[in-house]
Amino acid sequence: MAKNVQRMDQAGLLDLQRSAARSAGVDTAFRDSARSGVPTPELVVIPPGELEIGSDAQEFGRQEHEGPRRLVTLERPFALGRFTITLEEWLAFEEATGHERWDWLVRPKTPRTPMFNIKPAGVRKYLEWLSEETGQRYRLPTEAEWEHACRAGTTTPFAFGEVVGCRDVHFNSLFPYEERRQRRKWYIPACFPLNRPLDVGSFQPNLWGLYDMHGNVQEFTATPWHDNHASLPRDGIYGPEPDNEWLVTKGGSWFDPAVLTRSAARRRRNVDEMDTNLGFRVLRELEG
Repeated sequence: MAKNVQRMDQAGLLDLQRSAARSAGVDTAFRDSARSGVPTPELVVIPPGELEIGSDAQEFGRQEHEGPRRLVTLERPFALGRFTITLEEWLAFEEATGHERWDWLVRPKTPRTPMFNIKPAGVRKYLEWLSEETGQRYRLPTEAEWEHACRAGTTTPFAFGEVVGCRDVHFNSLFPYEERRQRRKWYIPACFPLNRPLDVGSFQPNLWGLYDMHGNVQEFTATPWHDNHASLPRDGIYGPEPDNEWLVTKGGSWFDPAVLTRSAARRRRNVDEMDTNLGFRVLRELEG
């Protein structure tokens, strides 16, 4: 039976993660081997658990589509990318498959920058290729899986606590969190605004070892957009919705105010959309 991770202390959460890794027969952090020898994403084991996702009316920055808070139960462990997929990882896919490259699009400048300006259809091809290379099943996380991994047992707006600054998270520093919550009319940004993502891993990870879950680039999930959580199934998985043209993205980005980088924050993006602040992180299914 899945444990309520939001009632556990940090030591218990780390023990739960280690136990899930042992049950799955992998290390807490690991990489799969590819048949062709290409580099594969580093993965971190996320234990099963029960938690509430979404936000309540008292959370600063909360939007109506983040409620009501819903209890979900994730019965199986999974592994999630320690980082979002980077330019160097995407280029390995392009070289191996001949995936069409649009040279007129803006692209990341350095190998460890998150890959952006890719459509969900391209993401699916990458995941199919990675699954074939490794013999494992890779996919996008659901919104519930993503939020569970991001929160790492927390109930606060951020995995790091009640507030964050631009030295913790890469958001649009003209729109900070605490200063806006206190309704300060005048303030000097603590960091110079940057109109691009930073290399992955530039800030501290959450308790379970995941980087950049808050800010840097928004991340696609596999969950079709709904205007609230009222109809969210207990397992966090909606059935097929072929007529729904919108997907949930999570995490916020360099372009967004800090309130949109909260754990509960969500935004809808079109199934055919790409942008310079929109990337993805892989999920690898586990046994156990």
